[in-house]
Amino acid sequence: MSTCASFYGITLSSSSSTFKNLLSSHYPNKIQVNSSPFSFLPSHLSKTSVFNTKRHIVATASTPTALESPPKSSFRDKPPKDINVLVVGSTGYIGNFVVKELVNRGFNVIAVCREKSGIKDVTQLDSLQQSLQNLGVSIDVVVSCLASRSGGVKDSWKIDYEATKNSLLAGRTFGAKHFVLLSAICVQKPLLEFQRAKLKFESELIKEAENDDDFSYSIVRPTAFFKSLGGQVELVKDGKPYVMFGDGKLCACKPISEPDLASFIADCMLSTDKINQILPIGGPGKALTPLEQGEMLFKLAGKKPNFIKVPIEIMDFAIGVLDFLVKIFPSMEDVAEFGKIGRYYAAESMLVYDPETKEYKAEETPSYGEDTLEDFFKRVLEEGMAGQELGEQIIF
Repeated sequence: MSTCASFYGITLSSSSSTFKNLLSSHYPNKIQVNSSPFSFLPSHLSKTSVFNTKRHIVATASTPTALESPPKSSFRDKPPKDINVLVVGSTGYIGNFVVKELVNRGFNVIAVCREKSGIKDVTQLDSLQQSLQNLGVSIDVVVSCLASRSGGVKDSWKIDYEATKNSLLAGRTFGAKHFVLLSAICVQKPLLEFQRAKLKFESELIKEAENDDDFSYSIVRPTAFFKSLGGQVELVKDGKPYVMFGDGKLCACKPISEPDLASFIADCMLSTDKINQILPIGGPGKALTPLEQGEMLFKLAGKKPNFIKVPIEIMDFAIGVLDFLVKIFPSMEDVAEFGKIGRYYAAESMLVYDPETKEYKAEETPSYGEDTLEDFFKRVLEEGMAGQELGEQIIF
């Protein structure tokens, strides 16, 4: 792990080459890479060099706690250039969008970067604290974009709970007064290990704020990401059928683009209406079922609709077999968990959930931003999924 910091921008160590190349492509001649693992550099990034940060909230919803006022002597009274923001998970898929958005808004970003694929030192509190100690600066806000890459049982608790908690403890040690957590809307109905791990940290984060009037949080629970719905674009473009479970109406979502989500997370830095709130958030437009997504895709591709409908019971049978095998071969627990994750996303909506009625509420799921799934599909049909690869999530 290396730690990267900046004033008005970002400075990367030489070990984080992937992240360096990614940001350099967006900020040519504005990001300096030093051989020293810790450094500060005024880079005076252009306010318009990435994308327009103007976003419009169409609706709002939240779950407030007893704390609703900003703390006294708040960092929010300072201009962004004087606010130090620690971002963990900065090299992840959403994390790099968040870093770019924060830099674009003028915050001082301290990005914790991975030296190699996978997260290591963020799971080691002493190492993380030592890295921050070497920087010699205080922290105002921590933004956690950490998430298990696979959703495996042990990995979920190691990253979604332990590593995220370490970022809270380290941030608090160096003065953090606000914590922005990228969670997930699906934790409302926790049936999976990564959901339980996220919820455990959420509860501890809320308790931390309840015990300290000078500390606050914003818990962001986004719906589906565009890339998670793009796995069949190339297949449809090539004339192959669109696969869905049941009648294609088992679930629905209001997907949000990565830049729009990053903008919403950046809003949580200074917006007092997002203090001590759980914030479900989706993209603009109506909730779409897999059937509607497929129909949209066929229309954009100029192809005749051709669907394969897979009975959801097939997944139920497979999960039953895997659960039985785990009792004999415990090493298969992650395989069984992956099956449950696939089943969950095949049948559960990514919308606000009412635990009393046990129904998903599309109309109560807030919308934010300007980017639509239709525009995303058009772009992928023309340009492909470069930069949108699903990685370990491709099976889902």
